[in-house]
Amino acid sequence: MANDEDDSQKTEEPTAKKLEDSRKKGEVPLSKEMNNWVMLLVGTIVLLSLGGTMMASMADTFKTLLINSFQLHGASGGIGKVLRELFMDVAAALFVPIIIFIIAAIGAGIIQVGPMIAPESIKPKLSKISPIAGFKRLFSMRSIFEFVKGILKISIVAAISVILLYPFFQSIDHYVGLPLPQILDEFWALLFRMMAGVLIVLFVLAVLDVLYQRMEHMKKMRMSRKEVKDEHRQTEGDPHIKAKLRQLRMQKAQQRMIQSVPDATVVITNPTHYAIALKYDGDTMDAPLCVAKGVDKVAARIREIARENDVELVENKPLARALYDTVEIDETIPMEHYQAVAEIISYVYRLKGKLK
Repeated sequence: MANDEDDSQKTEEPTAKKLEDSRKKGEVPLSKEMNNWVMLLVGTIVLLSLGGTMMASMADTFKTLLINSFQLHGASGGIGKVLRELFMDVAAALFVPIIIFIIAAIGAGIIQVGPMIAPESIKPKLSKISPIAGFKRLFSMRSIFEFVKGILKISIVAAISVILLYPFFQSIDHYVGLPLPQILDEFWALLFRMMAGVLIVLFVLAVLDVLYQRMEHMKKMRMSRKEVKDEHRQTEGDPHIKAKLRQLRMQKAQQRMIQSVPDATVVITNPTHYAIALKYDGDTMDAPLCVAKGVDKVAARIREIARENDVELVENKPLARALYDTVEIDETIPMEHYQAVAEIISYVYRLKGKLK
C-alpha cells in the first residue's frame, strides 16, 4: 500500500536533472522492437545486395573442397590445414556483412537515445544474480506484456507472410520445366516482396513500441512534489540557508558602509527617512563618491555616526531622495546632480573654513 501511495503522489513531470541522472545509469527509453527492425532491414538489404556474391564465393569454396577431398587422408595435419583454409574463406565471405550488422546494432541505439556511456549499468549488483529478483522479473507484468507482444508480433508476421506467399502456392506448378536461373530470379523477387511486407508491418509495430517505451519511461521517472523540492534544495541550496547568508552579507556590507561614514565630507538627509553620505577630495576625485546610504534605521545610524565624527548634516529632501534612487555605494554621483551637490559641498567647506 505504501508503494501505491507513493506512486499516486508522483504527479510531477521529471526534472532535467532526474532524466540526466537516469541516463547516466543507463535507464533510457530504448525499444528492442526498433533495434530488431533495423537489424532485419539491414539483413534484408545485405541479403538482396550481397547474398548472390556471398553464396557464389562459399559455393566455390565448398566445390573446391569436394573436388580435392581425396587429399584429406594425406600427410599428417592435412585435415587441419584444409579446415583452416575453409574457415578463413567463410570468414572472408562473411566479414563485410558482420561489420555492417555491428554498425547497424550500434546505430539503432544511437538513433533512439543518442550517444551514451553508462558505466553504472554494467557494475555488478546482487539483484542481477538474485534468484528471487530474477523470479520476480520473470513473472512481472512487464515480462507478461513482452511475452504477449512477442506472440502478437509472430502472429502478425506469419499472417502477412501467408497473404503475400499465397499466390505463389497457387501457381507453383508453373516452375516445373523452368531454367534454374529464372527460378532463382523469381525466388529473389518473391523474397523481396515478402520481406518488404514484413518490414512495413514491423516498422509500424516498432514505432508504436518506441512511443510506448518513452511513455512508460516518463511515467516511471515522475516525481512527487517533495522530491522536486528536495532536488531543488540540493541543486540551488536550502532557501532558509540562502536567506540567512543573504542577511549576513547585507549586515557585513552595512558594517563596511557605516565604517566609511567618518570619512565622508557631508551627509545629505531627508531629514529622517533618507541619509546619503558623500565624500569628495578635489585633488584625487573628479566627482563626489557615495560611501553610504540608507533609509529609516540605517539612515538614523548614518546620522548618528556623522554627528559623532563632526560630519556636516545638510537637509535637502528632493536631492536626498534622488541620490538614493540613482547612485549606489562606491559610485560617483550622476552628472545631473553635480550642481546641487557642488553647492552643498561649497557650503560645508565654507563652514569649516576650507573655502573663502
